[in-house]
Amino acid sequence: MVATIAASSPKSTLPVQTPVSLREPNSSFFGGSQLKALSLQLKPSRNRTGLHVRLAVVASAGTTSTTGGGGRFYLNFTGFPFPLGPFLNRRTIRTEAIKDSIWLFEQEQALGFSSVSTNIRMTVIKLKSGGLWVHAPIAPTKECIQLVKELGAPVEYIVLPTFAYEHKIFVGPFSRKFPRAQIWVAPRQWSWPLNLPLEFFGIFRAKTIRDSDLSTPWANEIEQKVLSSPEVGIGPYVEVAFYHKRSRTLLVTDAVIFVPKQPPECISKELLLASAKNGLAVRLLSKGREVPEEPVIDNKMNLQKGWERMVLQILFLGPSNLLEPKASFAQMSQKLIVSPIVKTLVFCKVPEKVRDWIDSIARDWRFKRVIPAHFAAPINASRSEFLAAFAFLDELLGERYITRPSLSALFASFLGKAASYFPPDDMKTLSSLDQFLVSVGAVKKTVSGRKR
Repeated sequence: MVATIAASSPKSTLPVQTPVSLREPNSSFFGGSQLKALSLQLKPSRNRTGLHVRLAVVASAGTTSTTGGGGRFYLNFTGFPFPLGPFLNRRTIRTEAIKDSIWLFEQEQALGFSSVSTNIRMTVIKLKSGGLWVHAPIAPTKECIQLVKELGAPVEYIVLPTFAYEHKIFVGPFSRKFPRAQIWVAPRQWSWPLNLPLEFFGIFRAKTIRDSDLSTPWANEIEQKVLSSPEVGIGPYVEVAFYHKRSRTLLVTDAVIFVPKQPPECISKELLLASAKNGLAVRLLSKGREVPEEPVIDNKMNLQKGWERMVLQILFLGPSNLLEPKASFAQMSQKLIVSPIVKTLVFCKVPEKVRDWIDSIARDWRFKRVIPAHFAAPINASRSEFLAAFAFLDELLGERYITRPSLSALFASFLGKAASYFPPDDMKTLSSLDQFLVSVGAVKKTVSGRKR
């Protein structure tokens, strides 16, 4: 992909945490709740700066907070076709990403009734007014709300940046904890299998976010760009990207991810060990190899294996070899990528829309870090690396947009090939699913209105 390498620029006046290597051990294995309840992350449709290549996740410097074991109860059995959980108990981890400016709140989010889990993230930004701007609310447990109130500022705005159910479901309950806050939502909201109004989700008096709208009350500090695609199947894909100008931070929901080598702190050790067991999924996805029946010992190796298996199932649904996940995991981790599911089922259907969106982001916003709603964050990443994650669009469109900067194009193209490479054997299940969904009419076989 043709893109410029972001040149070094004057440092921000905001204090930022020190980046650390993802290869070093941390205490992630020992976090999380004790509950083993699981649910589905369901969507209705479907160390470095400057010119260095390696991406790094910014680690907190002693600023991770919880309120202890109390206040984590949250009852939720909704979701189709599987409920979105955990069902009863959600631990909240708060991390100060940028001192006195940006905080990250994370909870566990499990998949179906399996031992597969990831994290879901809410980002809170302190505005110049002294109020808080909340991006993609999570479950408003007592612990979560207490951690928000400890910031000592009123919540002024609550923002739903997507149509996706796992983010929408918490906006109504969260807003009731802060009744004076304004609610803003991404345009073209819809749900499936029933297209229900926002009021059904407890979201009232919501205002609609518009692309590059200078009239929004936070426009002087936070800008926005809307991706609103044609219908790719049962509904359109809608996501709003935001740019916090003072900290030069890009916020996205599902557009890109960065899989860390080790699991997020909110995922419990019990779930990791359960994922490390050689169960039915491992037997089905072992390439015909003999699967040993042996007890899972609580050690670092098994905890890591559990995380690697979780990641591959989340990214590919049916990876080629769960018995030995290390090689495929290495291909997918520690780099900025587009999730294989989002790439295959959404972005490959509307590449022109996506290309315009990401080019506009890279052209207008001089960001130096990215905060997605899942997996690792914040990520120190340049505009080149963001564009490189979408290099697969070049193959679909067969053209280079002249609006994209051409400096260091060769480097960006090479980087893009690395970021867009997914192990072919792991992609087979997802590709077959795509073909099936097209055959039954659930997903369109179009590329921005043109046949493949």
